[in-house]
Amino acid sequence: MKKSYLSEIKKSMEFLSKNKNTIFIGQAVDVPGNLIYKSLTDIPSSKKIETPIFEDTQMGIATGLSLEGFIPVNCYPRFDFFILALNQFINHLDKINYLSSNQLKPFVINRVIVGSKKPIDGGMQHTMDYSKAMKKMLKFTNVVELKDTNKIYNSYLSAYKKRQNTLFVEYSEKYVD
Repeated sequence: MKKSYLSEIKKSMEFLSKNKNTIFIGQAVDVPGNLIYKSLTDIPSSKKIETPIFEDTQMGIATGLSLEGFIPVNCYPRFDFFILALNQFINHLDKINYLSSNQLKPFVINRVIVGSKKPIDGGMQHTMDYSKAMKKMLKFTNVVELKDTNKIYNSYLSAYKKRQNTLFVEYSEKYVD
């Protein structure tokens, strides 16, 4: 039986949720509205923090939660709006280990979705993929492009086991297999 993209994302999120310290944060993590929500329907609401639209603050909160022992799964429904969080992501989360001489070791799993152009093209503000740019800007954070359904679960599992900050790039057109 062929695995679906969404089922593999959901399986990965369910695995992550089993850790008592995991918390899911972002827009539409606990209320319907986008694909992030669909990927978290089997996660208890008690493990979710629904945020308003304040991407930079959300990244700061996720980093702070991590420094307090939580494992944030930080969710952004569109890669395009994740750009608003780059200050906290690139200047703080990515480099805090280095800047603190390894005294601070945050671990945040970040999820972004590249919007689909089919059946309706949402335009450049909703469909851009900035993976290559992220790889150039980040020094200590992995960028994982989840293009292969068969590699989704193992990619999330690997980041979790290594406790390495990771940006997972998901592709909305693949959610419809």
